Formats: sequence, C-alpha cells, structure tokens
Amino acid sequence: MADVVGAERGSLLRHPAAAPLAVFAAGLAGSAYLYGTDPHESGHLLPQCPFRFVTGLLCPACGGTRMTYDLMHGHLGAAWLDNRALLLAAPFALALLGRWMWEGLHGRRWRPTLSKRSQAAILGLAVTWTVVRNAL
Repeated sequence: MADVVGAERGSLLRHPAAAPLAVFAAGLAGSAYLYGTDPHESGHLLPQCPFRFVTGLLCPACGGTRMTYDLMHGHLGAAWLDNRALLLAAPFALALLGRWMWEGLHGRRWRPTLSKRSQAAILGLAVTWTVVRNAL
C-alpha cells in the first residue's frame, strides 16, 4: 500500500502543473507575509539581502520587495520610485507565470525560450539598472 501511495505522489510531483503551482503558492505565501511587513521600516522581519550585505549597494530585488509592498497597498507612485524597471517588467513576468500554469493545468509542459541575445539584453538591462539606481 505504501508503494502505491508513494508512486501516486511521485506522479503528482511530475505533473506539468506541479512546478508552476508551487511557484504560484510560494509567491502567494510570500506576498501574504509581505503585506503585513513594511520593508520601508527598519527592524522588519525580512531576510537580509546578501548582495547588500556584501557590497552595501541596493540590488534590483531590494527595490522589488518595496515595490511589491507598495503595489499591494495601492501606492503606485511609491512603487514607481522603488523599482521602475521591475514595475514595467512585472506584467510580462505575471503573463509568463499565467501561461505556464495554464499549460500545466492542461497537461502540457511549457518552457519559454529566449535567444542568447535576449538573455544578454535582459542581463545587461538588470546590471545597468542596478548601477543607475545606486548612482542616484
């Protein structure tokens, strides 16, 4: 009996919807926690950014955390100031997550592909944004 249950669990974990649903659930749990934890105030219970710890500079995710908090509380202007680049990219990321979930729920595996040129452009934009926002 235990082998049957283990086999069923294993097949569920390999289902095409397992990964996107896990990512969605983790994002939902993180958002629920962040909703009540203001990253703008010191002494909050968020993990320290390793990039900031080592360099003393803000990384794109630091502003992304504050941006997400501000968006959830309806402060679009503050979200814009926190991380413009991520705010503009967020709808595309959500669309990709939605497509990944849709395909997974319909039993299909889906992996978007980016050319090496597109990957380099995205990395270049992220690095440029990190430098520019820390210079301001």
